[in-house]
Amino acid sequence: MSHPQRYEILLVPGFAEGTTDAAEPRGAIRSAVVEATGETGASGYPRYSGEGVVADIDPVTRTVEALLVDGAELDYGLSVRVREKAVEGSADSPADSTSEH
Repeated sequence: MSHPQRYEILLVPGFAEGTTDAAEPRGAIRSAVVEATGETGASGYPRYSGEGVVADIDPVTRTVEALLVDGAELDYGLSVRVREKAVEGSADSPADSTSEH
């Protein structure tokens, strides 16, 4: 099974849940592009890393199963959005996913 090689992780305030701004990078407190490491995380899902973010992401549901930001767990009250990031020269996938921590 082939997994996406790159995702964009968007950290948004929990209160932004359900708003269209939260799904866009401009509504994010922080964003990072993470790339597949080729490893499997402790959660059993593929591990992605980049820009100070390490995430285990279920490629089927695009759910973040584990997340570290600058070596620490995500603060309560923040949510995570995941957008598949296209390979150079192609468009981003329109599918987004949300996880709360």
